[in-house]
Amino acid sequence: MKPISVHVVDIANGVVARGMRVQVVSLDAGGETVLEGTVGNNGLVEDLDRPDRIPPGQYELRLHVAQYYRDRGTVLPELPFMDVQVFRFGMFDGRQHYHLPVKLSPWGMSLFRGA
Repeated sequence: MKPISVHVVDIANGVVARGMRVQVVSLDAGGETVLEGTVGNNGLVEDLDRPDRIPPGQYELRLHVAQYYRDRGTVLPELPFMDVQVFRFGMFDGRQHYHLPVKLSPWGMSLFRGA
């Protein structure tokens, strides 16, 4: 099992956020990207280079919300309420799986550690 999985649902449209760009960045490694991909048809981030083990530390999940909604044709203000939404989290045990389910709209989001 991979150490991190991300599942994104667009609750404004009642669909998974297919095509949204997502990154996980290590703050301990000077901002190195450890996971990057796009949300697939099943709502999970599809990536090709995800490592099998990620060390404990501080990370940021970066969701490219405004670009996703603009690509869907959603009209947003020039300065969107949520552009790149950042969620900072800690991984205390690199052997555990960290599932990050996200529900979002152009105006808000919910995120927690799932199973």
